[in-house]
Formats: sequence, C-alpha cells, structure tokens
Amino acid sequence: MANAAQTGTATPEQTMELLWQRVRQRGDLPGFSKVVGAIIGAMRGEDDREFNMTKTVLQDPALTQKVLRLANSAMYSVFGQGINTVSKAVIVLGTEAIGHLALGLKLIDGLSNASSASGAARVEMEKAVMAGHIARQVAAAASTRDAEEAVVCSMLHSLGRMMTTFYLQDRWQEIQARCTEGMPEADAARAVLGLGLDDIARKAAQQWGLPAGLIDTLQDVAPKPVGEPLDHNDWLAAVSTLSSRCADAICADEEDAAERVTALAATYADMLGVETKDLLAAVDSAQRTAVAEDPRLVRPTKAVLPGRKPEPAKEEKQEAPHARGGKPVDAAKRLGDGVDDIRDAVQTASTGQLLSMALETIYQGLGFSRAIAFLRNQEQSSYTARMCFGDGVQELLPRLIFGDAYQPDVFHAALANDKMIFVENALDANFVSKVPRWWKDALPSVRSFMVLPLTVNRQPVGFLYGDWDISAPLSRVEPAEVGPLNELRLLVVRAIEQRRQMEPGWMRRMS
Repeated sequence: MANAAQTGTATPEQTMELLWQRVRQRGDLPGFSKVVGAIIGAMRGEDDREFNMTKTVLQDPALTQKVLRLANSAMYSVFGQGINTVSKAVIVLGTEAIGHLALGLKLIDGLSNASSASGAARVEMEKAVMAGHIARQVAAAASTRDAEEAVVCSMLHSLGRMMTTFYLQDRWQEIQARCTEGMPEADAARAVLGLGLDDIARKAAQQWGLPAGLIDTLQDVAPKPVGEPLDHNDWLAAVSTLSSRCADAICADEEDAAERVTALAATYADMLGVETKDLLAAVDSAQRTAVAEDPRLVRPTKAVLPGRKPEPAKEEKQEAPHARGGKPVDAAKRLGDGVDDIRDAVQTASTGQLLSMALETIYQGLGFSRAIAFLRNQEQSSYTARMCFGDGVQELLPRLIFGDAYQPDVFHAALANDKMIFVENALDANFVSKVPRWWKDALPSVRSFMVLPLTVNRQPVGFLYGDWDISAPLSRVEPAEVGPLNELRLLVVRAIEQRRQMEPGWMRRMS
C-alpha cells in the first residue's frame, strides 16, 4: 500500500486527468455510466420523450424486466396492476419516474460487475442504492416533494466516493491511512487528491451531461435550524445527505447503527420538515424494501426502530430475461398482454403513445430483431419510417423511405390488400424479385419479416414492420398469434381514424 507521505498533494487537474485516464483504460463504472447519457437525454428531450425513454429501456432486456416488475409493484399500486409494456409504464408513471428508476436499476446491476473490483467500491455502490431507497421513503413522508428526483439525487450523492474507490484505489488507500491517523475524511481527501469527493462527483456529473439542478445537490449539507422551508435544490441536497449518512450507518452493520440513524433523524427533522419518528419509520421501511427488491444488496441486520426485530432476508428468484435471441415460446400470450395494455389505454393515450405500445408489443412479443412503424406522408407521396426498436435501426431511418405509388412488391401488395403478410425466407432466390431495392440495401441480413398494414377508410396510412435476422433461430408467425396481431392493428387504426377526424393535419406532423 502506498504511504500517504510518499505522494504529495495532487492538483485537482492531475487527479481528474488520472481519473479519466483510468476510466478510458477500465471502462465506465459497470452497468451505469454508459447509459446515463441516453437516459438523461430521453428525460430532457422535448420531442418524443416517451418513445425515446421506452426505446432506451428496451435496449436492455434485464432493465426491461425490472421496470415492468416495479411498475406493477405495490409501490405503484395506485395506478392499477397489469402493466405489460414499457410504453404503458412510461405513460402511467412519466418519463422522469421511469428515467430515475432506470438509473437506479442500472446501478444495482453494476454491483455484480463491481465485485471483481475493490471491496470498497462495491460497498459504496451498495450504500448508494440503499440511500436511494431511504430517499424515496423520506420524500413520501414529506408528501409534497418529488420522490423520484430525491431518489436519483441520493443515489448519486456519493458518486465521488464511488468513482474514487473504483478507479483510484491507491489514492483511496492513502486517504484511509490518513483517516486511521485521526484526520477527518474530508481533509484527508483534499490532502491526497487536491479536491473534495464532492468536487469529483460534480465534475463527473458535468462530464456525463447530467442536469445542472441535480449537480447542485451533490454536496454535503450540515443540519441547521431553518426559519422557512428550503428551496427545491437545497431540500434535495439535505435529503440526499441524510439518506447517504443513514445508508452509511446501516451498511456498516455496527452495534451503534440504530443510535447513529436515530441521531441523524433528530438533527435533520426540522430542516426537512418531517417529524423524527416519521424519518425513522421511512428508514426502517427502506431497509426492508431494498432487500426485498434485490437480494444482491447487503443485508443490514440492525433494526432502526425500537422493538422491531430484523427480518430474515428472503431469497428472490431471478427470472431470466428474454434476450434478442429470436421468438419467445409464449409469443401469443405476450402479444395478448400487449393488446390488453393498448385496449386499456385507448381512451386516454395519444395516438403516438398507442403506436409506440403497438410497436413494442410486436417487437417484444415476437422477439423480432427490429420493429419499425412506417407512416404515409401524402404530401410527399411516400412512406417513411417514424419509430423503431432494435440495434442499429436509428442510423438506418433516413434510408427507410419509399414512394406510395404502387409497385409489384410485397410491401405494396400488403398495403393494397389490407392484409398481414409474413415472409418466411426473403433470401429465397425465387422470392428476391418481390422485395424492393430500398429494403435489400438497408436490411440485407433479414431472413423473415412481417408487414401489418394500417388502413383507414380503405386508404393505407402506414404499417408496422418486424423482422428476424439470419442470426436468429428460424421462426414464423403462427395461427395463434394472428388473432392478437389483428386486434392490435384494429385498435391502432381506430385511434388514427379518430385523430384524423379531430385534427386532419396530424399525419403530416407524425411523418
């Protein structure tokens, strides 16, 4: 171990340069930082926020499964049960709630990957997840605050510690050596790194493009009496500080954990506008919820409420997520569940939201390699790809356009006859002449595909497309799946028809 005396105080610039050098060498913080940009971008975007969030979540099968599981949990029971698509979860819970949820779940997923790193890094990530659970319960006790925002701020509150323990293990050992000699950790960090752990957190958050308001909360706030309620960012910084300190006490699993948490609750209660007993109840609830939601988390054994015995942890069976390996065995059921979501949302969701739900349903239900929604632009006499799921499809969108004048190919045949068409082997030499040039050029690796026309008053307005690559197992659309596909098509067509009647220019804007 390097001795603290052997290395002088680094400058902030030297420390950050070393940090980013090691990030480049080792890769981003496992399972987390590489998706921060996409999730935050989807949360902040003004156009297609809901669809972009859905697409971001669906890129990760494990994340998709967990978002759906939590959307159907008791935590969100006020919205009802039976949410089968991420699209509906985003509609019901909102893009910010799903985004914060996704960030938290990705951090949890990083725990197993971080286990090969230093033990200190894993502990810091565990504490960050626990802090998020505590913040959610504290925000609920405050009743007027945004619980989801408090969650993500609290999880990221110790970002500087996570980055330092994961990437700068040698420097962290120097800091701990100074602490052993009696130096406070904050002073030791500045002595070794040239800047505080909070400063590292803010610089990393800026590098990742996180919102300025969130970055402002990445600082420790000492408890103090307040004469009037704190503003939003100050309150978030305070609840993040409390949550992180309580998580530190709980995860340390020491004999005085309950006393430390009780003291913290008492000192922050007035500042947060929450009774001490309610803060303690929130921390207690968070402990149980954290372990129930993911068994990989550290299992605190010290109860923070007097008289309550710690509950034995229950092992949770982890379902294997459906990866993009072809058609799932229960495809008909998955399609039916998706249709249920669309039917339930048809009176309240926008047409774009319903189109997203329909596209997700065929993408997930049939395990397609990619799924694309094409809409007709009559002014430009063309069909244009408007929404898509699947790896690499976004880059192809400018090439996925073709004229609406009839041509003797499979796409125009499906649209002209208003019938679903499934092509099992598009690479068959006898079939090559029936697929258009634009499709061959853009999607040369496709073996099988489906076209599901959308027709209003005998006029095609678009279609849903899904395909399986040659890398996927050979599959086909079975008779049991045709029924839910046709019902899905009917629901979307009705929604488009109603929207066109109310707003004739809608299709032009969508395409």
